[in-house]
Amino acid sequence: MSLKIAIQGFEGCFHQIAAMNYFNEEVEIAPCASFNEVVKITAENKADAAVMAIENSIAGSILPNYNLLQRSKLFVTGEIYLNIRQHLMVMPGQTLEDVKEVHSHPMALLQCMDFLEKHLDWRLIETEDTALSAKYLRMHNTKHVAAIAGDLAAKLFGLEIIAPDIHTERKNYTRFLVLNRKENKQWEKMPDKASVYFQVRNTPGCLAKVLTRIGDDGINLSKLQSFPVPGGDWHYFFHTDMEFEKLEQLNHAVEMIKPLTEKLRVLGIYQKGKTV
Repeated sequence: MSLKIAIQGFEGCFHQIAAMNYFNEEVEIAPCASFNEVVKITAENKADAAVMAIENSIAGSILPNYNLLQRSKLFVTGEIYLNIRQHLMVMPGQTLEDVKEVHSHPMALLQCMDFLEKHLDWRLIETEDTALSAKYLRMHNTKHVAAIAGDLAAKLFGLEIIAPDIHTERKNYTRFLVLNRKENKQWEKMPDKASVYFQVRNTPGCLAKVLTRIGDDGINLSKLQSFPVPGGDWHYFFHTDMEFEKLEQLNHAVEMIKPLTEKLRVLGIYQKGKTV
């Protein structure tokens, strides 16, 4: 029985590619219009898990998703880094010379601008989603129009890739978190990363003390993101990603910083993803 995975976006999108790569099996996706919906249906047991983008190596953090994660009762149980590869695709039989319009998400168009600027006669049309652009191309059997999307979209909708890997930056990675209702305590491999939320008092040196205690246990802070506490009069909470060699390091560090924090929650302990 395949797992049902909640994702933001449409069939053929990069979220689906990330879900398929992470679970390494056939998955049934539950497409959602927003990240709020992704969290909601997963929390309500309408999906087995969720895959949610959290940051990009070029565009940076997706800040609203950190807030969503902090407010939810879901746990981070894994992560995957996906190399974002954009391709130009058309209806079968069309060629590069036939193209007059290119449809895709604004971010995808920007990522491919070096290639697109070589074709100044093309009209660029911004759309809601890369995969949806590919789907509409197939639905309307549109000639003289191309879409920019991932290879899964081309495969699903029977389109031909006439210009592969047209993105400018070759090392463009998006990091996705895997979310579950229950914390993962049965690891196949020893975990080496954790996501932790905490809030400190607004007093001089308090944050520095917390970070020093974490460093004293040999933990690497690969992420430190601050957010204002709503109505908190310049109070902040922090999201941290901590990398460690032994679970005992994390457990000891959490115990050491508890007295220095007003709120603290371990959002998840998991195996660190790899960029390939």
